[in-house]
Amino acid sequence: MHYILEILPSLLSGAGLTLQVFLWTLVGSLPLGLILSLGLISNIKPLQWLINFYVWLMRGTPLLLQLIVVFYGFPLIGIVFPRYEAALFAFILNYAAYFAEIFRGGLQSIDNGQYESARVLRLSYAQTIRKIVIPQVVKIVLPSVGNEVINLIKDSSLVYVIGLGDLLRAGNVATARDVTLIPLLLVGVIYLILTAVTTFVLGRVEKHYSYWK
Repeated sequence: MHYILEILPSLLSGAGLTLQVFLWTLVGSLPLGLILSLGLISNIKPLQWLINFYVWLMRGTPLLLQLIVVFYGFPLIGIVFPRYEAALFAFILNYAAYFAEIFRGGLQSIDNGQYESARVLRLSYAQTIRKIVIPQVVKIVLPSVGNEVINLIKDSSLVYVIGLGDLLRAGNVATARDVTLIPLLLVGVIYLILTAVTTFVLGRVEKHYSYWK
């Protein structure tokens, strides 16, 4: 117990960075994914092709590789990111692609009659999307978005590859220094707690939107 209390502050500090990456990725990728999904269902073919290529590229290559390219590859063409900003940039671009596909499926599941009714009520396209379509889409896509959110908690451990002191890196450092697996076991417990809290919150959000049945 004394050893656990000794290493716990460094693990919690790493968990703090993990949560920062998690939260800022959601703040950036969710609205970006929604905007991209509107482009995917638009009638502008060049825009559709461009966004489809972006989604294909982001979903078809590992996030770890994308992190390496952003931090180590971009400086070769004159674009330099600090470590933290590089991680956020790569994570937001990656998860926005997944959310774009999820939102696209939700948007396409809305019946055309909804849009026709909105036109009868003289609502603009923006008002139709904001007031009629998006509330229904949110209910439809919540389970899929929830799965990606939980994956994001675990994927955040990949930032170690560019030297950020996240939770997993803190555990690895303590394990290598003290030659014991206790730090990694604690890391696993902290990840389980973070996942449990996130699952609970997502469950409450789904319950809140259950009136759309």
